[in-house]
Amino acid sequence: MDLSTILGIMAAFALMISAIMMGGSIFLFINIPSVVIVLGGTIGATLVHYPFKNVFRAFAVLKKAFFHQSESPNEIISRLITLATKARKEGILSLQMAMYDIEDAFFLKGLQMAVDGQEPETLKEMLDREIEYIQERHEDGADIFLAMGTYAPAMGMIGTLIGLVQMLQTMDDPSTIGPAMAVALLTTFYGAVIANVICIPVAGKLKNRSQSEVLLKTLIAEGMKSILVGENPRIMEQKLHAFVAPQLRESNFNKK
Repeated sequence: MDLSTILGIMAAFALMISAIMMGGSIFLFINIPSVVIVLGGTIGATLVHYPFKNVFRAFAVLKKAFFHQSESPNEIISRLITLATKARKEGILSLQMAMYDIEDAFFLKGLQMAVDGQEPETLKEMLDREIEYIQERHEDGADIFLAMGTYAPAMGMIGTLIGLVQMLQTMDDPSTIGPAMAVALLTTFYGAVIANVICIPVAGKLKNRSQSEVLLKTLIAEGMKSILVGENPRIMEQKLHAFVAPQLRESNFNKK
């Protein structure tokens, strides 16, 4: 579970609600027509822009912003070094038993290809191609939420115009001015909140998640290629440390 995402959203809404309640009732900021205009308009515009399956997939990817669990680069390097050492001593087929301890589907696929006797360059090329497809899918999800963050304020402005038109048409009846004005102002408020508290931050988080995942998968691809060519584990570690910030690097050969 990603606490920063959850705490960030909760903190933003908590502070807004607190500020609202200091000046009056929170029910003054609840307006169903405004919600319908902003949410309905935003979802509708997004479906016009993107195919339905892409939008559905984006909401499936949304869980990555709230729930994320992966090994650190150092943990993956350590596992790759262990596999490389075993392969040099006992042969590449000895890695078959290690497959039962790997949960990551990408890592497992690379190891399976290595055990099956795939050529190093071919293995690296196939894994790189899969990384590209993964990156494209993640970028599509982030782009959809970014688009929703663009449409929501625009729908808020449309709702404002609707409320103003309704208000101007009924100026002779004071009882209708309040509801129309509420629609006019609250749609802008809802649009700004949806865009700047949810959609745009979530898009940014998904892009960060994608970059981290691509880094780890590239690390795995490089490591599997090094294992297949029989590279010295010490040299292999130095090569893989290029993926880790200098202050975070951990050597597997200096441990007591």
